[in-house]
Amino acid sequence: MTELHDPATFRTALCAWLDDNDLSPPPGDDSLEAHHAQHLRVLKALYDAGWMRYGWPESAGGLGGPDVLRAILGEEVVGRRLDHPGPHSMLDVLTPTMIDYARPELAAEMVPKLLSGQESWCQGFSEPGAGSDLASLTTRAEQRGDRWVINGQKVWTSFAQFATRCVLLTRTGGPDTPNHQAITAFFVDLDSPGITVRPLRTMHGVDEFCEVYFDDVEVDASRMLGKPGDGWQLAMDLLPYERSTCFWQRIAYLYSRFDTLIGEVKRVGQSVDADLGEAYLALHTLRCRSRDTQYRLADGHKLGADTSIDKVLLAGAEQHFYDTVRGLLPGIVELEDTDWRTEFLYSRAASIYGGTAEVQRNIIARRLLDLGRE
Repeated sequence: MTELHDPATFRTALCAWLDDNDLSPPPGDDSLEAHHAQHLRVLKALYDAGWMRYGWPESAGGLGGPDVLRAILGEEVVGRRLDHPGPHSMLDVLTPTMIDYARPELAAEMVPKLLSGQESWCQGFSEPGAGSDLASLTTRAEQRGDRWVINGQKVWTSFAQFATRCVLLTRTGGPDTPNHQAITAFFVDLDSPGITVRPLRTMHGVDEFCEVYFDDVEVDASRMLGKPGDGWQLAMDLLPYERSTCFWQRIAYLYSRFDTLIGEVKRVGQSVDADLGEAYLALHTLRCRSRDTQYRLADGHKLGADTSIDKVLLAGAEQHFYDTVRGLLPGIVELEDTDWRTEFLYSRAASIYGGTAEVQRNIIARRLLDLGRE
């Protein structure tokens, strides 16, 4: 239905369908396992009805149309609290990577499994000694015939305990190979012998992040994404998606929480127009910037260092919003076991995950403002 390739028509039809089909999470279970089950349930329903296929190329099982259709879908689904922004955002990070770098037949086989909720994937980039500095990663892949053998460790791997497969960065070059040219990506089955996944308990009480160990893990050469040494460029192409469409979904979630905050503030009789206004202004500024990013992506522009601006604005707006929650609802963070407490603690990492605020500001200074390295 090519008429649905028009963004306004697509949104109207999608909203009508969501109004008629109740995908609300079952009540009573707020565990990470329940969130994951809900994520897969929502994906299956959206894929079966065709919505999840719009904005993706037909060669990978999609129904075509502009990329902005995916942003609209994520905004409506996450904004209605049908799915959480974390797992939903992985779709717009990993799917373009598969389409751009995997063999066409592998992408055609695997992408529909991800979009339909048959599988979940994760992203194996960060290591204990290589977070924002990906070029220094040490997980190594060595070629043995038509297979590669991988050894090393990844950390902060979101939702790895639920994932079927992993987009993994490894080091393949020799000692004289420049760091950026020595990185190669693979698409690894996480049930392969030699892989151990260990969830990490964080201060916000949710085991979202994991350590993943690779001990002599064999991967067929056909699972390489791109060519040897393409891993750095793959990462550079992936990260802008992490800071664009995914952020649009996160913004939709924050707006829904802003509406919830207004209701709770009214309930306790607070008069806080200035505080709420500042929080809203930060969110609205972020949304305006992110909207521009979505339309540049939809117009075929290649995203790059400019998405570091989006990342800095997101971290600032999210932390400012939850600081406002803490100020307007005294004791809600320190004394009560509520979603507000969990989300406040999680927001402290907003200036770290996806590239630290310091690294993003350096990128803006050097690559956008040409201020040099000092």
